[in-house]
Amino acid sequence: MALGRYSRVDGRRSSTSSTVIFVVLIGLCLVGVWMLTSSSIVPVQNFDETKNEVDTQLKEIGDSNKSKDISEDETSSESESKSESRTSSNINSDTESNTSGENTSSDSNSKIESNANSESSTGSENNKSNESQSKQFEDNPGTLPEDATKEDNVKKPAKQSSDEETNFEKRPKSETGNEEDVKEDVVSNTNDQESKSSEKKSETDENKSVDEKRYSYGGDFGDDSKATTSKSNEGKNKSDKSSVPENKDESKTEDTTEEKSEGIASEKDLLPSGVQSELLNETMSEDGAWKTQAAESKKEVQKSSEPAQKTGSSWKVCNVTAGPDYIPCLDNLKAIRSLRSTRHFEHKERHCPDDPPTCLVSLPEKYQRPIQWPTSREKIWYHNVPYTQLAEYKGHQNWVKVSGEYLAFPGGGTQMMQGALPYIDTIQKFAPDIAWGKRSRVVLDVGCGVASFGGFLFDRDTLAMSFAPNDEHQAQVQFALERGIPAFSSVMGTKRLPFPGRVFDIIHCARCRVPWHAEGGKLLLELNRLLRPGGYFVWSATPVYENEPEDVQIWEAMKKLLKAICWEVISIYTDKLNKVGVAVFQKPSSNKCYEKRSEKEPPLCKDSDDPNASWNVPLQVCMHKIPAGATERGSKWPEQWPARMEKAPYWLLSSQVGVYGKPAPEDFVTDYEHWKRVVSKSYVTEMGINWSTVRNVMDMRAIYGGFAAALKDMNVWVMNVVNIDSPDTLPIIYERGLIGMYHDWCESFNTYPRTYDLIHADHLFSIIKKKCNFEALVVEVDRILRPEGKLIVRDTVEIISELETMYKSMQWDVRMTFSKDTEGLLCVHKSMWRPEEAITLQYAIANKEDIAREMKLKEELKKIPIHSVSS
Repeated sequence: MALGRYSRVDGRRSSTSSTVIFVVLIGLCLVGVWMLTSSSIVPVQNFDETKNEVDTQLKEIGDSNKSKDISEDETSSESESKSESRTSSNINSDTESNTSGENTSSDSNSKIESNANSESSTGSENNKSNESQSKQFEDNPGTLPEDATKEDNVKKPAKQSSDEETNFEKRPKSETGNEEDVKEDVVSNTNDQESKSSEKKSETDENKSVDEKRYSYGGDFGDDSKATTSKSNEGKNKSDKSSVPENKDESKTEDTTEEKSEGIASEKDLLPSGVQSELLNETMSEDGAWKTQAAESKKEVQKSSEPAQKTGSSWKVCNVTAGPDYIPCLDNLKAIRSLRSTRHFEHKERHCPDDPPTCLVSLPEKYQRPIQWPTSREKIWYHNVPYTQLAEYKGHQNWVKVSGEYLAFPGGGTQMMQGALPYIDTIQKFAPDIAWGKRSRVVLDVGCGVASFGGFLFDRDTLAMSFAPNDEHQAQVQFALERGIPAFSSVMGTKRLPFPGRVFDIIHCARCRVPWHAEGGKLLLELNRLLRPGGYFVWSATPVYENEPEDVQIWEAMKKLLKAICWEVISIYTDKLNKVGVAVFQKPSSNKCYEKRSEKEPPLCKDSDDPNASWNVPLQVCMHKIPAGATERGSKWPEQWPARMEKAPYWLLSSQVGVYGKPAPEDFVTDYEHWKRVVSKSYVTEMGINWSTVRNVMDMRAIYGGFAAALKDMNVWVMNVVNIDSPDTLPIIYERGLIGMYHDWCESFNTYPRTYDLIHADHLFSIIKKKCNFEALVVEVDRILRPEGKLIVRDTVEIISELETMYKSMQWDVRMTFSKDTEGLLCVHKSMWRPEEAITLQYAIANKEDIAREMKLKEELKKIPIHSVSS
């Protein structure tokens, strides 16, 4: 058609007619190709651009017709080489059509058909896949200029499938300005691309699976900047025309794939899928193998409160008398004032406020990052725990001393004049069956003082749970935790301690001022509940070796009580040089002694009295029977450490259904394998955590203790918390040689602020949000976590997003977020930031009566003889 030639020559004088002619020409070409070679991909022209842009393209086509070899003109002009890759009608014309400007559209169609047929012989294997991608015709840039191509690449039609989107983004190198590829025509490039796509199919699928996840990470990865990976970023990088070659983007994809394989974004490591998916969903009901602590204790705490979103300007500091050492459930002064009696230390027990605080606890002046373990066992920063009262009272007894900017701990105590290790070894010398770190693994240290006993038991591969009241012995538990030793604030008053029955291998009490013999031996019977059958009670106190009238009276009463509860005297050791002594007793392993007693005092507990029930359960003056059945917990001693940690307890039966729905022993093993994989492949290496700074760890929702067990070879200890309304698996944790306690996270935990280096919460926040005040739990984590400490949360995507927002408003550093389907992972590091504005909590403000009572207690302490003060 002459019309075609006319439009090329005179296009500048008639833009409207040239456009119509161009449309007709290209339309006829496409119809011909479609009818003759339905399998060939010929892009449709896009006519959304302006008149000048089309005219420019037509002028370039006319100029190229004057050449006998279109490939030579393309290589000589950089601009033509760029437009060449986008103009299918120009580069589909052969040499004959270039030299003859009088050809009709039919001739053009014949040439295109011939060209397409010749190319189909090399691309026949790709033709089938091309048919399924006919929608690509709508997205090919055709003859649009370079900037329009970029725009089109970014704004893809919404109806485009994911597979087409991937193919569209993986364009030939000719589109990125690679001059060596400009000589190829578009059909050839398209077919080459399609043939290459089959070779890269697995890589593309893998990249897509990574892109479907959303994760970001930062921290100690060799770069202080945070890296993010998402599908939108990848698509933008590939669509933008720049001097960076495409293989650089491919290297990024390879890096992302490598990160996935090493655990950053691995479903099996971060968020279990497939076989591991059951680990995120408990199947236990109240009728399962384990009852909940709430059911055992017959105590349900039910509250509801809507969480309030906070911003950095709306957080406030708690204005309380306790200041930076505020413990909400122990510093409720209003509740303490209303007590009718303090005879049984009721004022040192838990009295949680009805509305838990949602303010942040302040920092001590000159606070700094705690000293790392094991140096912290010897000394801590004075300004972190700025109390000298114990140093003044106990400096001569080797407890604690002020040394410049440090508080130093010589490692002894009233009963450990030569140091804690010689004392520990002396106990084993006179009671060899104790076998520290083998037969005996978990210890309860009552009235622990600064916990030097528990601190040095680590050298004997033994783990001690230490506790003492928040009393006139100022900050003793806070000292212990700052040193890196397991401890919590509590008192033996009117309620059971938050542990199941028959779990401790040894119970130790050195110079503790506990009236064991009083009120029918109520407090000693609580130790009897906690002590494992065949376990030992080590009592190091003045009645053992002093001849003062009061000491003699106590010793006689103790001997009578110990005989009545069938505890056997193993050894009584007296060190005349240091004027101290130790008595070791053993609990029976059967009921024979109970049955032979002439007097049935103290009585045996009723069968309905569950020894595992302990949450807000009053103390009882009775003894629980020793388990007699071969498959009952407590009828046998656990495996020696460390075998007991990895092996399922003998009393876990296959007939029992575990927490995750499998037979209990299999459930136990699966949980352990899962956490070993998670810890080794992601927590330890891929989260930007410097584990040398981690010592005190809390698992806020432990199940079998698998997370703690996976950290066995690291220099840390883990407080495993079992929620009162979760399956009661705490006995399993102790059977493994680990420690933990019951707790209700609708209330504050019995620890000082800033006492844990790392907190782990596996699907806890979503449970609390349905039960009580979500914001209060967020604040509680801030209270007990040390500045620069780490929080790892595994929960639903919605909870992860909400927590990320709230902790960001506290100026915390978000190190990693990850999501897959409905599950998410968050790792954040706490900052030193505190709000400037404060809010007063009236129930935690002392009045004149409170101050007077505190002063009176301090004066009474000074009058107590040195030899009878607790260590």
